[in-house]
Amino acid sequence: MNDIFDYIIVGGGTAGCVLANRLTADGRNSVALIEAGSAGQSPWVSIPAGFSKLLTNPRHNWRLQTEPEEATDNRVIAIPKGKGLGGSTLINGMIYVRGQPQDFDGWAQSGCTGWSFEDVLPYFKRIESFDTGEAGLRGRAGPLPLTTVTERPEIGRAFIAAAMAAGHPLNADYNGSSQDGFGYYQVNQKEGRRVSAADAYLDPARKRHNLTVLTGSHVLRVLLEGRRATGVEIRQGSQNRHVRARCEVVLAAGAVQSPQLLELSGIGDPQVLSAAGIEMRHALPGVGANYMDHFCTRMSWRVTQPVTLNEQTRGLSLLRAVAQYATSRTGILTYATGLVHGFLRTRPGLEGPDVQLFFMHASYANAAERKLDRQPGMTIGVTQLRPESRGTIHVRSANPLEPPAIRPNFLATAEDRRCMVEGMKMTREIVEQGPMDKFRGGEINPGKHCESDADWLRFARRNGQTIYHASGTCRMGTGHDAVVDPQLRVHGIGGLRVVDASIMPSIVSGNTQAAVFMIAEKASDLMLSVDARL
Repeated sequence: MNDIFDYIIVGGGTAGCVLANRLTADGRNSVALIEAGSAGQSPWVSIPAGFSKLLTNPRHNWRLQTEPEEATDNRVIAIPKGKGLGGSTLINGMIYVRGQPQDFDGWAQSGCTGWSFEDVLPYFKRIESFDTGEAGLRGRAGPLPLTTVTERPEIGRAFIAAAMAAGHPLNADYNGSSQDGFGYYQVNQKEGRRVSAADAYLDPARKRHNLTVLTGSHVLRVLLEGRRATGVEIRQGSQNRHVRARCEVVLAAGAVQSPQLLELSGIGDPQVLSAAGIEMRHALPGVGANYMDHFCTRMSWRVTQPVTLNEQTRGLSLLRAVAQYATSRTGILTYATGLVHGFLRTRPGLEGPDVQLFFMHASYANAAERKLDRQPGMTIGVTQLRPESRGTIHVRSANPLEPPAIRPNFLATAEDRRCMVEGMKMTREIVEQGPMDKFRGGEINPGKHCESDADWLRFARRNGQTIYHASGTCRMGTGHDAVVDPQLRVHGIGGLRVVDASIMPSIVSGNTQAAVFMIAEKASDLMLSVDARL
């Protein structure tokens, strides 16, 4: 098999699938897409509700974890990350949120020229196949089919009515001109089936003669000659092998593993590399810093009627649901991780919402693993959209198979703590409105005993999880702590780019998958606009 290509893409996830498609489209470039996971997919992948079966499956999830930290009660918090072609789009909640225009304008104002909302809007539109919303803001013919949630149970309608009774607006398209308000989530599905990055981008390109896809191939390090990347070393089974790049190596391994690979290759903070026993090849102190994620608490209530997923996914009800899905691709098996969205502002003077809500008519005995209660219940996830706290992701050793140390540093700032507390208070206020009287039972978590700000914060520290939006660890920018420039080229190293959520200077206001699709689309244009052949 050929061991030299024009481009090597490390990681077959969201960004990798986009790049593999776009870089091979004109037939000019030879591309190797290298993925540590498998090409095969579980039958659960295409069934939207099947994500709960995949979250703890080591075949499809790297099953990463944080280090215990005092701010979150010294708990270990799960950091799911998709494994296999399609990456996290195989196991995520399918929720599609672009973020707010201010997010991207902030990137541009921080020195990331070409990344304002006006600059990135064409790429969002290029991604999307969405038949509603404002024509000037939404894409109609892109490779990724999007739909607004079609199953709309009465309890979901009641929650929207309760939000309006509490003074919040209705918003049919939070990816349109305004994010504020409540309505139904948009998801990457078609005819009741999940559409992953592999489905939308990679599968149409698989037969191209200039694309080689290597699965079961763990990248150990980037090969460097002086200050230029020339390829990667990979492990296939028990064998190591070098694969060379004429033009560029592109790290698209995600915000956990892209900085890990840079450090394993000798690129990073000299102190971190020295402590891990890695020879420094290029000092770049920002690698693995600026780690951001969306911290989320899950408030829950008993429901007084048997209308929730808790009881609808058991016994004869489940058999009927399976039959319905098999015959019509409708029903409860089409649900993503959120039914109703809420974007709200916790204080005056904000340019946009700072809290996102996820309503689902289900409650969990184990929220991290999505194990449902036996009694009827509902859950509302509450997350701060733009956390100020920053953590780190760094290698523990020179062993490329050892997971890195993930230290999120959640709730480190007063604003993060204030925002989370106010968001939870506002959520309780919504649920206590009249339209929810028909369904609302007792509050399970945190419970009515939770009244003071100290009580709310204690609940967050003891129970909060992430919503799996790791980002920022190879920050784009021009300062001394930036890792890549606005063209996503690693500072000081030729022939090496990073294209994934790790390049975000600040996290976007919502689920990150849409922004990662956009980043990869824009990166493909940046790469194809130059001739980088050696």
